[in-house]
Amino acid sequence: MKAIVYTQYGSPEVLELKDVEKPIPKDNEILIRIRATAVNSGDVRLRKADPFAVRLFFGLFKPKTSILGSVFSGEIESIGSSVQHFKVGDEVFGHTDMSFGTYASYKCFPEDGSIALKPNTITHQEVAVIPFGGTTALHFLKKASVQKDQKVLVFGASGAVGTAAVQLAKYFGANVTGVCSTANIDLVKSLGADKVIDYSKEDFTKNGETYDLIFDSVNKMSISDSLDSLKIYGTLILSAAGLSETLQGSWISMTNSRKIKVMTGIISHKAEDINFLKTLIEAGQLKPVIDRTYSLEQMAEAHTYVEKGHKKGNIAIEIH
Repeated sequence: MKAIVYTQYGSPEVLELKDVEKPIPKDNEILIRIRATAVNSGDVRLRKADPFAVRLFFGLFKPKTSILGSVFSGEIESIGSSVQHFKVGDEVFGHTDMSFGTYASYKCFPEDGSIALKPNTITHQEVAVIPFGGTTALHFLKKASVQKDQKVLVFGASGAVGTAAVQLAKYFGANVTGVCSTANIDLVKSLGADKVIDYSKEDFTKNGETYDLIFDSVNKMSISDSLDSLKIYGTLILSAAGLSETLQGSWISMTNSRKIKVMTGIISHKAEDINFLKTLIEAGQLKPVIDRTYSLEQMAEAHTYVEKGHKKGNIAIEIH
């Protein structure tokens, strides 16, 4: 099968198209013919081993996992002998978590993983881009117990996680303010944001507004400046935090006199989360946002574009 393989950390050019062995499903696994995947900020960080801490988990001198990609949509080609919930021909989508491997034509997946039947209402490319931002935003918003009529600010509202966070916070009944660049104001409004702040013209930390929850989806916000914009007992979500931001967040949680809670860390998800996202997609309450679509052969080009940091929503990869 065709796959994008990388054997060393580095620039997008380390990603090479190769023929590799097609996997065979174990008893509890399904074999998925992948039709679409996506390039996310996490893929870029792993490819570059940036921050350096990536190497501690994914291989000190070279990557332990040679095929990146954590989201997918496709159809089931074969199933293991003990699989009960899926059948050959089912169209499915989901998130591989830390097993990666979706930059390829095929991937084996445990039946009880973060997977659901694909909604009929959208294409493989459209549904493949949802699980990365969708599971990240859902994990943190559920953990923060977002309530109806709470004021939520999403910083980086036009990115993969930000576009999902705006839509999910609205679904939970919050009053949502999105922060983005001038070019993305209309996009963020179209996702349901009640108010949009153009960060090139206005600093939300200086306008006197306070929020129950601030969600930084891109790790480009001043943490210390944002604290005054949180209400007492407010929550600060740093979904893209590096080590220094995580440590800063822990210190704030322990020492802040206004009882502000800071949330960071690795997300977790399961099949019920993917099924929840599916329900919202079918109800028209969660829409995919795709900036560009590339072929598998154009993976290095796709990574180059994502690394510039200006994408709107997601980058889809079509796999023939």
